[in-house]
Amino acid sequence: MNRYRRLYELIDLDAIDSNVAEIRKLLKPGTRLMAVVKADGYGHGAVPVARAIEDKVDAFGVSIIEEAVELRQGGIVKPVLIFGFTAPERYGELFENNIEQTVFSADIARSLSAAASAAGATARVHIKIDTGMQRTGFEDTAENIGVVREIAQLPNLRIEGIFSHFFSADCADKSEMRMQLERFTRFTEQLAKAGVDIPLKHISNSAGVFDGECCLDMVRAGIAVFGLYTSDELDRSKAALKPAMQLKTKVIFIKTVGPGQGVSYGHTYVTGRETVIATIPVGYADGYPRSLSSRGRVIVNGRYAPVIGRVCMDLMMIDVTGIPGVETGTDVTVMGRDGDAEVSAEEIGALAGTFHYEIICGINKRVPRVYTRGGQEVETCSFFD
Repeated sequence: MNRYRRLYELIDLDAIDSNVAEIRKLLKPGTRLMAVVKADGYGHGAVPVARAIEDKVDAFGVSIIEEAVELRQGGIVKPVLIFGFTAPERYGELFENNIEQTVFSADIARSLSAAASAAGATARVHIKIDTGMQRTGFEDTAENIGVVREIAQLPNLRIEGIFSHFFSADCADKSEMRMQLERFTRFTEQLAKAGVDIPLKHISNSAGVFDGECCLDMVRAGIAVFGLYTSDELDRSKAALKPAMQLKTKVIFIKTVGPGQGVSYGHTYVTGRETVIATIPVGYADGYPRSLSSRGRVIVNGRYAPVIGRVCMDLMMIDVTGIPGVETGTDVTVMGRDGDAEVSAEEIGALAGTFHYEIICGINKRVPRVYTRGGQEVETCSFFD
């Protein structure tokens, strides 16, 4: 990594491999694993990650058709399921790229069937059941048993799977999760009695994977693949996940100021002593939260350095007073570990008043990614290349 990079994500592919292996340990024999790589692989880069683990998982999940097509263009051949809505004018891309589509209304099913029939293709779909999320899906009612049965009889449409989504599997209290599982199981059993036996049933997300009885024919692991737990209420002893992403930068400017000096916009921070200020080329345009102004911290030479003053669009200032050896070009860990010091995505999210999902997904595409194996750079990805 000799090439200068203003700010970059350091993605450890070995950590991702390890996380997939840890998830596999939680599954019953024969349970399939779908790696969810929506939101550009939770900010890690969907295509490089999918390529790295394609031989270790059974399928991939994404949110929108652009993400699915990107995987196919990147050489991914395993099944890809779109969870979200696809406009009818883009159905042809589903058929051309052998992409599976979620169906959460009868109108979508009929539209897909008609388009596939006209194209001489087969629409491959998963049926979404709403067991309490109130987001999308068929309610688990007796009436919808008949609706799904009618969908199964549509021409040029094949139901590959049926699924629901847990809304509180990462809570210590598992009663609502059990309720959802019972509702989903009851609905699929009724479907089978009505003559509709769908091969793949899945309900577990990353949190649900930690409860073995919820792992049906397949599980959908998202953030866990990237080494982050969904919440503090999960039993982390069940799987030793390793965060795959770090954010790294370098000091670009240093100055020493006396007490009583305002820092950054609005002078909302004023030095209380002689202070060594280092400027680093990181800002809210990169996805670092402005709400961490005078609240966040980074790591310099294994020591914590607080963010002082308002985070700017492209720059921010840190207090490196008392940290030896800091000069222009010194490495800075914005997120990740340096020695015994760590700034986690969870810490950044909590201080910013949000959560770690939003932090990793919000890193701007102008931040290049550097992928490593065995500590060595194996691939880079930059929006500007």
